[in-house]
Amino acid sequence: MKLNKKIVVALDGFSSCGKSTFAKRIADTLEYVFIDSGAMYRAVSLFSIQNKMVTESKIDQTGLIQMLPKIKIHFQRNENGLVSTYLNGKDVEKEIRGVAVSQLVSEISKIKEVRLYLVQMQQELGKEKGIVMDGRDIGTVVFPNAEIKIFMTASVDVRTKRRYDELIAKGFEVSIDEIRKNIEERDNNDLNRKESPLKQAADAVVLDNGSMTIDEQMNWFKDLLKSRKLLEE
Repeated sequence: MKLNKKIVVALDGFSSCGKSTFAKRIADTLEYVFIDSGAMYRAVSLFSIQNKMVTESKIDQTGLIQMLPKIKIHFQRNENGLVSTYLNGKDVEKEIRGVAVSQLVSEISKIKEVRLYLVQMQQELGKEKGIVMDGRDIGTVVFPNAEIKIFMTASVDVRTKRRYDELIAKGFEVSIDEIRKNIEERDNNDLNRKESPLKQAADAVVLDNGSMTIDEQMNWFKDLLKSRKLLEE
């Protein structure tokens, strides 16, 4: 699949909608760079835990803000050929997917200074275009001029099972009730936070992928590109 010009593809939506899976497939297909913005907030959350800035779910915001310049995040393929998140040079892909980070990340993402710091980092990564980025405010805040904006959604039941299956496959011991509670809390936080709340961009196309396979989603994406006359003839 070749495009007739370099573009930015922005995917927003609720947690555990499969945004990263879809975004990675799009990036691989277009031979674009994939940037997982959610993983960046998870990396900051992990950094906060590692540096003892979280006690009984209370965040030392002042300390974290002062430490932001010491946080460097990038993405690269690991020895298995999969794209991993690196925090200050270390592969932290597994650590950032754990429950402790999941329970903290929405609160971390509410912090204005954290968002500004990461948005600046994200915009720098995408200034040459040719990227696919997923998150909560990519089409509204990070790349408001993105050529393709997609807003993804699925029912809480579908997202709970997806998240549960993902964590079990990675060797985590979790309960499905715990996962559901976490997803519902994250939805509430994402929709109601003061800084860059989750919302659909006015020019975004909605994709409810609750009953779709990844191949069906890619066929949908190809049709979208055709409708925008972005595919090479």
